Amino acid sequence: MIAPSRWKSIAVLLSVIFGVLFTLPNLLPEAARKALPGFMPHQTLNLGLDLQGGSYLLYEVDITALRKERLVNLIEDTRKTLRDEQIDFTDLGQVEGNVSVRITDPEEVNKAVNALRKSVGGDLAGAPGGREVTISSGGDQRIRVLFSDEAAAAQASKAVDQSIEIIRRRIDELGTKEPDIRRQGTNRILVQAPGESDPEKLKNIIGQTAKLSFRMVDESVPPAEAAAGRVPPDSEFLPSEDGYAGGYLIKKRALVTGEMLTDAQQVFDQQGGNPVVSFRFNGQGARRFGDATSQNIGKRFAIVLDGKVISAPVIQGAITGGSGQITGNFTPESANNLAILLRAGALPAPLKVEQQSTVGAELGADAVKAGAISLAIGAGAIIVFIIAAYGLFGVFAAIALIVNVLLIFGIMSFTQATLTFPGIAGLILTLAVAVDANVLIYERIRDEAHAGQGPISALEHGYSRALVSIIDANITSAISALIMFQFGSGPIRGFAWTLLIGVLTSVFTAVVITQLLIGMWYRATKPKQLPIV
Repeated sequence: MIAPSRWKSIAVLLSVIFGVLFTLPNLLPEAARKALPGFMPHQTLNLGLDLQGGSYLLYEVDITALRKERLVNLIEDTRKTLRDEQIDFTDLGQVEGNVSVRITDPEEVNKAVNALRKSVGGDLAGAPGGREVTISSGGDQRIRVLFSDEAAAAQASKAVDQSIEIIRRRIDELGTKEPDIRRQGTNRILVQAPGESDPEKLKNIIGQTAKLSFRMVDESVPPAEAAAGRVPPDSEFLPSEDGYAGGYLIKKRALVTGEMLTDAQQVFDQQGGNPVVSFRFNGQGARRFGDATSQNIGKRFAIVLDGKVISAPVIQGAITGGSGQITGNFTPESANNLAILLRAGALPAPLKVEQQSTVGAELGADAVKAGAISLAIGAGAIIVFIIAAYGLFGVFAAIALIVNVLLIFGIMSFTQATLTFPGIAGLILTLAVAVDANVLIYERIRDEAHAGQGPISALEHGYSRALVSIIDANITSAISALIMFQFGSGPIRGFAWTLLIGVLTSVFTAVVITQLLIGMWYRATKPKQLPIV
């Protein structure tokens, strides 16, 4: 076992080459990295917010606005259901957070209740047989429709979860590496974006709701009268940003929504060369868009984004290809930002900025310097101890320790992991654990030698019998790291990832590399007594 084997030599050589190649770019200035040959790795460690600076934003999901929007949708669903059933009604609207409607004919109240129970609202998730809305009728021919408390709570929680995922997609589109996005409390979201020093740019991308819908323009009322307040109940007057009109009267019910988009890109119009946003629908959206345009040729439809009309073209013919363009007063940057928002999806509710700050590069540089100093001091102290305690074998352990550091940085660079200040603490802990493995091996070798074993036998038994304890100890460390990585967030995950990589590299370097070095030394010198006895 102690004799050097070909596979050990090859494994150690490849690991050293890997560690050097992938660690080297971190030590070179940017100009030197760009000058490296194409076959050489160029990626470096991603530094966390605490090391390179960046933006810190704390958002609150506007649950009140979400409930208002859901209530408006509930009113429109109630209106459509009663009209489809040809039930006359009056006074449809919002009363104390509920939907209230009065049925004209007392004989049709039960029919209306049954129709609404079948059509309005959906099943309540996690509650078999439960419904999102409750419907009740009173003696005044009035029906009340309201969301249950369970449904309201579920909607709020789902809105936060959806917002986190959409924020993550939007930031990923900006190219920001390893953002930290997590829930804080019941309705708050913490965003940390390393390397993004402009929080305003981040806010412009994150905070826009980006609710897109395609709706018909209501031409039953002249624009001037609609602007003055004469608005039909199933329509609304929305401001315009298309540069042609101050606003449009728009049908409330959407023909197609942004949720049906599969792609959006900033391109240039082939006719005028102006920036536009091209989009493509999924199968359902393409069918609905094709049906809507084929049935309304010659009429205008509006493209509505966050309650504002950005374009209101006339339908010249059926659009059945499932794709189109959004035109407007775009710049290339604004068109690209809109495409990013549409690709990432719409936020389910508006976000309010509760807190924002910028971590400067100076603070990050100080943290990097402090981390480098602490790492150097820790590694130096460990090397001095191991050499003082075990002499030549301590030198072998120190060499393995250096290779261990190279492997850790190489793997983190290769996987584009993010190094945080707690991650540096995990790295220092890893080095100490790696030396623990060598201490176990060397003390076992010493015990075997004192028991009268010859040098080769002491070495063989020392490694084989200490290996069980080393594997047990590192398995428990790896399990702890996995648990922290799975359930932790931010700095905790950075610490856990560094620790997990370190556990794997430490076992390899402390056992395989030192064993190879000792085997090569033994074959060259053939000592009668080991230097650590």
